[in-house]
Amino acid sequence: MPPETPDEGSGRRSGEGENRVPPALAVAVAVVTYTLLPDSLLIGPRLAIPAVEVLLLVSLVAVNPVRLVRQTRWSRYVSITLALVVIGANLGGLAMLVNTLGAPKEGAKGLLMGGVQVWLTNVIGYALLYWELDRGGPVSRHRERRDRLPPADWRFSQDENADTVREVAVGSSERSGWVPVFVDYLYMSITNSSAFSPTDTMPLSSRAKLLMASQATAALAVSLLIVARAVGSLGG
Repeated sequence: MPPETPDEGSGRRSGEGENRVPPALAVAVAVVTYTLLPDSLLIGPRLAIPAVEVLLLVSLVAVNPVRLVRQTRWSRYVSITLALVVIGANLGGLAMLVNTLGAPKEGAKGLLMGGVQVWLTNVIGYALLYWELDRGGPVSRHRERRDRLPPADWRFSQDENADTVREVAVGSSERSGWVPVFVDYLYMSITNSSAFSPTDTMPLSSRAKLLMASQATAALAVSLLIVARAVGSLGG
């Protein structure tokens, strides 16, 4: 007997709201990673940008300490700003890293470590932005009826599995009320930075395609230009 299909307008996996911990931990990792960058890759004082990121994160945690159940125009603006600060600072570091390729000030090992740190922060920053933009953000995805959500920016495999075999269809968006959470966007960001293209999650909107293209370009610069140069220096 096929699983029951929830009301298409209101079906949800959880009405409690998404857990705050995963995205908060991701921001913490981005903050620590930035503070460990070599001096030549920093924008301004070492702790300036991390302090801004921590301040923005604390303000968001104050609104939703455990579960993301409340959203205001201000909190959504702050959340998007936090993701953009992470991405912007990281792209600045990437630009300076590329600029040092001719004569790396930190040596081959420092260049390689800087490339890894920039790649990791790139993954986190874009994951945060994807998570906040898609279908109105994490609060809207869990609280709003599906027929009231903004158009999706990405199509996940769960969004099209309703007509497959039972053990797969039971977890589909249509039958279980599944909605993507931060870990899903983090996985998408990792695969986009590794394969330089979407894998099982397809961009639907123009902004989604442009964002994924910019992320893949940055990841490609790290992988082909910086890591290749550092490995070559180690071999020499």
